[in-house]
Order: sequence, then C-alpha cells, then structure tokens
Amino acid sequence: MFTPVRRRVRTAALALSAAAALVLGSTAASGASAAPAPAPAPLKQGPTSVAYVEVNNNSMLNVGKYALADGGGNAFDVAVIFAANINYDTGTKTAYLHFNENVQRVLDNAVTQIRPLQRQGIKVVLSVLGNHQGAGFANFPSQQAASAFAKQLSDAVAKYGLDGVDFDDEYAEYGTNGTAQPNDSSFVHLVTALRANMPDKIISLYNIGPAASRLSYGGVDVSEKFDYAWNPYYGTWQVPGIALPKAQLSPAAVEIGRTSRGTVADLARRTVDEGYGVYLTYNLDGGDRTADVSGFTRELYGSEAVYTP
Repeated sequence: MFTPVRRRVRTAALALSAAAALVLGSTAASGASAAPAPAPAPLKQGPTSVAYVEVNNNSMLNVGKYALADGGGNAFDVAVIFAANINYDTGTKTAYLHFNENVQRVLDNAVTQIRPLQRQGIKVVLSVLGNHQGAGFANFPSQQAASAFAKQLSDAVAKYGLDGVDFDDEYAEYGTNGTAQPNDSSFVHLVTALRANMPDKIISLYNIGPAASRLSYGGVDVSEKFDYAWNPYYGTWQVPGIALPKAQLSPAAVEIGRTSRGTVADLARRTVDEGYGVYLTYNLDGGDRTADVSGFTRELYGSEAVYTP
C-alpha cells in the first residue's frame, strides 16, 4: 500500500560512479555562473509545491513543464535535484561532498538544466544524502568538521547558482569504515554554520534519520534555521516533528505515478483544510503526468494543470 520510505532508482552506478568530488575554490564550470534574477512568475494563491527529481533517470526541466490552466502560474515552486552525497575519505577520515556523474552533468550544464527553471520563478535546491560509507550529518566529530562540510555545501550553492540545500539523512550506514555513531551536536553545528554561510538561501529537511531527531544541543535549537520540513513517507500524512510554523511544513507526501490520484487529492485537500503551507511530491518523470499533477493543483490552487512538452 503506502511506500514506507521513498523508492529510489538506486543502482551500483550511484554509489560507485566515478564522479569527482567538489573541488573547493575551483573556477566555476562553463555556464555555471550565478543564477539570474527570475522574471516574475504569474501569481498564484496557495501552498508551496515541491518536486524531487531523480536525475539519474529524468530531467530537471520536467518541473517547468506544468502550469496552472487558470492564471498560468507554475504548478511547482521548488525543484529538488536528487541527489548529491556525503561521502567518507578513509585516508583523511573526513566527510566530503560528492556528485555522481548524473548530478555533476546537471550542475555543469546549469545554463540549460537549472537557469530555465529559475527564470520561470522556480527555486532549484540540491538534496544531499548518505552513500553507505559511514559519513552522515549526525556524526561529525567536532564543530570544526561540521563547519568544513557546511562550507563545501555553501560553496557548491554559490558555484552553481543554486537556491539552497536539502538534508536527507538516509543511507549513511553510521559505523561503516570505523565511523562514529550519531551524536547530539553534529547536525546542530552543521546547520548553524550553513545558515551563517548562506543567510538568504533555502535550507530544507527531509524529516528522517538520526539528524532529524537531533535539532537541539547546548541551548541551541536549529529548527528556526530551516525554511521547510516535510514528511518522508509517500502516500501518508505525518506532521514533521520540528518547531516551524504550519506555513513551512508539508505533512503530505506523494509519489507521482505511484500514490493513487484519490490519495493525492485527499492529501492536498487536507493540506488546505488544516492550514499547512507546503505540498511534497517525489519522482516527477518525463511522461505527461497532467492527471497526477491536476490531482493536487485542483485542491491547492483551484485549477487544473496543463503540460507543455
């Protein structure tokens, strides 16, 4: 019935692809300049809609192909590149930001893969998750180590002209390669440093894993440093356990093409009825998903969706 954790198209290529880690301070890739100021998108009233895209298989540009029949606003407001990884260097015993070949291709071709969405007024965020190597957001051994990784993240956002970072604490396999188990300070230090580095960018939380339950340490609660948090269980309703206003939370989570259209509509209707401000979708592919997208746009915005190939 429900998808207990997101189904990911995860192959050996994702974990083992020969993609280079981010080289800090390097010259920006050709065409990867800072994001241009977007043209004003047609206004719409209603929750923020989010689309995760598995770039191993699908194009980010699919997010921009859906608009509201009434008024022409974007069906989606935030597009999430899924996904970069937090990897572990066993030689230096440090975590580092890693892009597989498909994520790297999107970033290197930001002019054609990211800028068109931003020009439409759609924010583009990079999701980061574990990669089975023991490194995760919750086991940095010191504040210095957490801050160093935060700098890698903010440098990537600046280099590729992105709109923010999404944290997804899955697949870390804490303890692998002799790494530590989660501690209470790690994620607090990481989020604090990242927010200091990029005060005006999006930081979002896929509400799962040890990091999601470790948001407070030493009198510091980082909940308010997030722009959004969402339910990680597709086809269900679950309010994220983080102290954010309803306007920044998505208790609804759906997988496009797998969650039934009836459930898609019911969760969207409940989002509006209960006053929540975000609606999360996952796995937008390259097919014409007008019926699935309209299932939530009717309830969120009072309009059918239209698809432009």
